[in-house]
Amino acid sequence: MLARTLKITAGTLLVITLIAAVLIKIFAGEPLTIATNSVSRSLCDAAFLSQVDPDRLFAEEQLPNMRSIGWALHYHVDREKHEVRASVLGAFGARAVYREGLGCVLVHGDAGLPEAEGFKADPITSAYAESGVVELADPALRQALDHAFAEPDPSQPRLTKAIVVLHDGKLIAERYAPGYGPDTPIWGHSVSKSITSALIGILVKQGKLRVDQVAPIAAWASPQYPHHAITIDQLLRMDSGLPFDETDGPVNPMARMFFLENDMARYAATVPLDHPPGTVWAYSNLGYVLLARIAVNAVGDGGAVDAERFVREQLFAPLGMRHAVFETDLAGTPVGSSHVYASARDFARFGQLYLDDGMVNGRRILPEGWVAYSHSQTLKTGYGAGFWTNLVNEGSVPVWDAPWGIPQAPKDMFYARGAFGQYIVIVPSEHLVIARLGISLHGGTGIGDLVAGVINALHRAPQS
Repeated sequence: MLARTLKITAGTLLVITLIAAVLIKIFAGEPLTIATNSVSRSLCDAAFLSQVDPDRLFAEEQLPNMRSIGWALHYHVDREKHEVRASVLGAFGARAVYREGLGCVLVHGDAGLPEAEGFKADPITSAYAESGVVELADPALRQALDHAFAEPDPSQPRLTKAIVVLHDGKLIAERYAPGYGPDTPIWGHSVSKSITSALIGILVKQGKLRVDQVAPIAAWASPQYPHHAITIDQLLRMDSGLPFDETDGPVNPMARMFFLENDMARYAATVPLDHPPGTVWAYSNLGYVLLARIAVNAVGDGGAVDAERFVREQLFAPLGMRHAVFETDLAGTPVGSSHVYASARDFARFGQLYLDDGMVNGRRILPEGWVAYSHSQTLKTGYGAGFWTNLVNEGSVPVWDAPWGIPQAPKDMFYARGAFGQYIVIVPSEHLVIARLGISLHGGTGIGDLVAGVINALHRAPQS
């Protein structure tokens, strides 16, 4: 009798286990797969592109948002194969592979990895290439950076990683966290949108695109299709009618596109509209991936190698962005919403391009008027066409949970902004660019105080 009871109990447990596995697959499959893909790509870039400690990055960037599954999440960094795999209890596997000069790419399912043999990124020179870290002689500037690197609330760490300050085009201040330095590529997150906007501007200057033209997306070609009338301008301004795509919990259009799709642009083109084009602003990663695909198609129909060469030749090299990489998906589309890695000096150089009205070393990179267009107000928001403005300070954007602008900064300031506290701040009235990068998962970056502190220091002690 006891044996029979044990047999029934074991059988029941097996059934319960199988049912639980099926339910997890059905109801938690997408969130867990998104989580493992997020971990594998992030740690791949940490290990092979940024060359920072992947275990430390996991603890700082990934684990705080995954504590409920952290005990079950496993990752392996394969230094020989240049890849990172992640899984939850051996399931929901994810794989990210590093390719020299191209960064990391997620490979879903049985998809093959396109060959990148023979690609060699030509070295880029920079005015700052040979200089060591700038020593801060000015006590007021030093105090501003001290405050920016301080941790006033250890329960919500800022984890500032790098700050670079340019004034009148000169590098006057910088500081880095341990393990980071002037040559460390750091994830720019949505700062990448501003770089995608610049690529569109370059193609406008070359006569290959117009902002008022209907977006050249094959899936939208039919006049009967609701998306048909969407313009490049509306994609840049995020009033295309595409949905607000990253405020819907762990599974939303943004997450599906980033972590479940080999061809992100193809997926983005299928997402239904929430509003008629031009009527409502909604934060749109989808739109910026489509803009990146439009840019690649405008210069040829190549894959990741052609895309990377175009970006390097037309933007990164002229600016001296020595460590910048624009990562792509498996289809070769630059992830135009979010996946530029660059050093803090590189990002500051990009900001200087906009401070100098699209010129560098006497050469016009962006068309005349493009900088003003980029930070001109969209509808009644604090967004422009690839940059945030300081025209509206009240009210918050759900994805940022912060005011539209930076109240402590001058009204003419505009800025590129990325998740977890990535900023390129441009203040024309002060001839100032500040790049701030970190892993501030809880907000509270102190960016407003940093900008105000640097400006006060410049006014107190004029730079030579």
